[in-house]
Order: sequence, then C-alpha cells, then structure tokens
Amino acid sequence: MKRLLLFAMVCASMSFVSAQKKFDKVSKVTSSEIRWWGYKVVKTEETSHSGTVKLKSGKFNFDHTVLVDGEFIIDMRSMMAGDVSDEDQIKLTNDLKSSNFFEVKKFPIAKFHLTKIIPLANSEYNSTVYGDLTLKGVRKTISFPANVYVTQFTTSIESAKFSLNRRDFKVFYQSSLKDYFIKNEMDIQFKVTTEMLDNENRVPKKKK
Repeated sequence: MKRLLLFAMVCASMSFVSAQKKFDKVSKVTSSEIRWWGYKVVKTEETSHSGTVKLKSGKFNFDHTVLVDGEFIIDMRSMMAGDVSDEDQIKLTNDLKSSNFFEVKKFPIAKFHLTKIIPLANSEYNSTVYGDLTLKGVRKTISFPANVYVTQFTTSIESAKFSLNRRDFKVFYQSSLKDYFIKNEMDIQFKVTTEMLDNENRVPKKKK
C-alpha cells in the first residue's frame, strides 16, 4: 500500500513539473495583416464586401528549434469595411459589429490556437496549418494552406485565401429574410511575422 501511495505521489509530481514547463523559445508578433471577404448569394465582386481586422497579440512557442504551437488574439472591435467609403463604410462597419453579425461588444476578441503544421510537397503552399478558432464563443477546428518560414530570428506565416462557414460560429443576420441573401461562406487571408525573444529578458534577440 505504501509503495502504491509513493508511486502515485511521484506520478503527480512529474505531472506538475510537466505542466509547469516553460517553452524554450517564444516568438512574438512584429507585423500582421488580416483580410476578410463576405458575399451575397450570387458571388461576384459587385455583390461582395471586404475589409480588415487587426491582430491584438500573438506568439509562437518553441521547444528548442521545434515549433510547438501558437496563440493569437484578434481584436474584433477593429473590424473595418474597406470596399466602401464615407457613410456607406460607417454603416456597413457598424452593422458588422452589431448583434446582426459579430456582436463585438459581447465578444470583443476572437482567438486562434495553432496546434500543428504539416509540410506539403509539390504545392503552391509549403504547409497545411491546423488549429482551433474561437469566434463569438464558439470553438471549431480549422485548417488551411499556408507558406510557413522559420529562421533563427523570425517566423512567418502567409495563408492562402480560405473559407469559413459563418453559421458554424453563429454569425447570421437577425432578419431571416435578409440573411437568406448572404452566402454562408466567408473568406479569410492573413500574413503574420514574429521575432524570436530572448528567453531570459523577453526582449527581441539581437541579430549578430
């Protein structure tokens, strides 16, 4: 019985140490760009809208030279329509932020947790990126093609334009009639570049 108790205590101790383990290296975002597209049922340039949303923060975690995962927070309050101007831009942007669509007062941020990257061969993009996207409180696993580049000092990801189903994240117009004319598919494309931090001082490493 004593041996069993001792074994359980050792296992618990090992689990605690594992949970407390710090990543060997951290790479934080230095530049980013996120673009979105939404469409009417008839998908043409004339029946679509596009714009931007800003990344609030983000980082990649490394175990030595191996990229383990990534964590990114998107500021939904920064969403902006970019294909219209003046009063039309203000009206569309406010509509997107309202309870009709993204409810940014209730859900001011979205999160993306990158879980793995699978290399691709003979493709326009060198990798498939997998992760969990949390939008309006709904978490879904997504994947998309991207070019991923990791150097000694920087890490960058440039995605292809990929699609999400807005209804998976409870993004739909409150008027069922108006929602009928909006395509469920919305497209996203982004670029993000990070710089490796000094693990001791948590400041960008100086290139030699």
